[in-house]
Amino acid sequence: MAQNVAIFGATSAIAQEVARVYAARGARLYLVGRSTDKLGALVAELGGAVVGSRAQDFDDTAAADGCVAAAVAALGQLDVALIAHGLLGDQLRSESELAEAEQIARTNYLSVMALLIPLANQLEQQRSGHLAVLSTVAAERGRPRNYTYAAAKSALNTYLQGVRSRLYAAGVHVHTIKLGPVDTPMTVSHHKNALFAAAPTVAKQIVKAVDARRAEAYVPGFWRPIMFTVRNLPELVFQRIAALSQR
Repeated sequence: MAQNVAIFGATSAIAQEVARVYAARGARLYLVGRSTDKLGALVAELGGAVVGSRAQDFDDTAAADGCVAAAVAALGQLDVALIAHGLLGDQLRSESELAEAEQIARTNYLSVMALLIPLANQLEQQRSGHLAVLSTVAAERGRPRNYTYAAAKSALNTYLQGVRSRLYAAGVHVHTIKLGPVDTPMTVSHHKNALFAAAPTVAKQIVKAVDARRAEAYVPGFWRPIMFTVRNLPELVFQRIAALSQR
């Protein structure tokens, strides 16, 4: 049977590629995104695979319950729910302006939590399904270049650990997808190197990780040993490695 897939943050570059992968597999999609224009273009591209869509500002956390309810109404049972939105923000501004730090925390943690609460309840009631959330390898070590963003994602990762254990008995699989840097509009101003992955490649690996029921997946996989090393470096050693400790 075709999978019922809801994607929240469907207009991000990575999520669009994930939607294309699922559509090619015959899935039924419900797409939620912040950009009305991008959402309309994606819906038109995917055609009959999309059973419904909704434009939504995810920072409006009060609307999260209704957003999830609309997805459930359109799809019926949820087989896969993917949360893919995020905000890198301005690290330097977040160090001097609380408003910027709050915005980064709201988009990357609080707005995701607002969706996770109704989604977890729905899947727990179903006693089935997959709940996947895009996170980042940056969350595993605070670095001067992006520690406000990393801290919000780290909080999210901890929250997902709790949701995963809570839903284990219900047969629901919760996936934390730890992405390395990806060449997307979000990183357009970043110097690109060999560690940057392409969005279509990353999307296929995300779907593969969900299929394999992996609780925590590093995407691409080479980030697992890299982050093991970075995460376990003593602070004094870490601070002396310019590639890690400088901006």
